[in-house]
Amino acid sequence: MYGFLLIIVAVLVSRGVPGGYWWLPYVLTALVAGSLGRYLSTRYWIDDQYLHAWRLLGGVRIRLDRVRRIEYVSLRDLSPGGMFGSWGWRGRMWSPRIGHFDSIYTDAARGVLVTAGEVPLYVSPRNREAFARELSRRVRSYSGRLTVDVGDPLQAAGAPSQI
Repeated sequence: MYGFLLIIVAVLVSRGVPGGYWWLPYVLTALVAGSLGRYLSTRYWIDDQYLHAWRLLGGVRIRLDRVRRIEYVSLRDLSPGGMFGSWGWRGRMWSPRIGHFDSIYTDAARGVLVTAGEVPLYVSPRNREAFARELSRRVRSYSGRLTVDVGDPLQAAGAPSQI
């Protein structure tokens, strides 16, 4: 998508921009570069008290003792948002199944939905199975076993969630 947008900017520049809009290619390039920077800067880590999901100019921090569910999901199954549904700067989305949720991700097909507090968080770590196991291990040290926890070795591993 970023490549497609850059091609559009290149076509605009090559054909010449109408007189009053000389600034348009610069603004479009800055928007594409900023969005690409946010995409490439997406990181997740878990410390002693928090799950951190971070990207350039924004992020979310969830207390581990507030986590109630950890499940594998696909963003496409959660929300029919289409191509522009997740391009909001904050990443707030809506699903007919779970209501409002935040999303900081790079992969819409293979993610982890972490439910804590009022707003669940959709993340897509590179190795979602290892990430879910580590998150589950740390959450269980605070609150014991969860009812839905794909990272818990005593629950059915890999079973898709039924949201």
